[in-house]
Amino acid sequence: MDRTEPQLLTSVDAGVATVTISHPAKRNAMTAAMWRSLPELLERLAADPAVRVLVLTGAGDTFCAGADISTLWEGAEDAQDLAVAAEEALAAFPRPTLAAVRGYCVGGGSQLAAACDLRFAQEGALFGVTPAKLGIVYPSSSTRRLVALVGPGTAKHLLFSGELIGTERALRTGLVDEVLPDGGGLDGRVAAYAAVLASRSQLTQAAAKEFAAGRRDRDAYWAGQARSSGDTAEGVAAFLERRTPDFSYTTGPTG
Repeated sequence: MDRTEPQLLTSVDAGVATVTISHPAKRNAMTAAMWRSLPELLERLAADPAVRVLVLTGAGDTFCAGADISTLWEGAEDAQDLAVAAEEALAAFPRPTLAAVRGYCVGGGSQLAAACDLRFAQEGALFGVTPAKLGIVYPSSSTRRLVALVGPGTAKHLLFSGELIGTERALRTGLVDEVLPDGGGLDGRVAAYAAVLASRSQLTQAAAKEFAAGRRDRDAYWAGQARSSGDTAEGVAAFLERRTPDFSYTTGPTG
């Protein structure tokens, strides 16, 4: 495999799937082919019961510098539709998702990071939402997701100006959840936290993910899943017996 070609690299280890955005020549900018391939890739990973957590990151010292601008010349609306489809597929992934960000996280990169459940960043990372620099209307769904994440004030600042913000402001406004020191702290923290998530109940995580997204009509469904799965009984028994629980509930592609 030629790792200099634009592609999405995938690995699975100990329940953690890592998807790496790799386009070294253009700071990991997403090509049209990469946008198209992401939903299918996520569908395959969601169908794999061995995958309990998804980590999205970028190759080298950059997360993702956005969309490959050359794609836009083929039609900005088509490129945007591809980005939104990939973003929505990532947001709908049925298990916990974590963006591990270093370097530039701009445009489509910020779009993907915002679609993850959590974002950990290396100190010095830069974030920006830049459609105002290109005269592009940012999608309504992406705008609502950004507002829900950082609030209307910061969302308007990012969208109106296209300016980049650093990790200090990103942490303060909720764009990122943790900032790790430069020099290797990010990889270790992400690996440790992903291992914690992989050890927890998928039943709890799947229900929490739906409820946090605003779903209000599934209380009875999840109560039934809790009764039939045995996870609650196993969790209580493991706590009393001072052992690691062996949770059996597994989410499917649609939760």
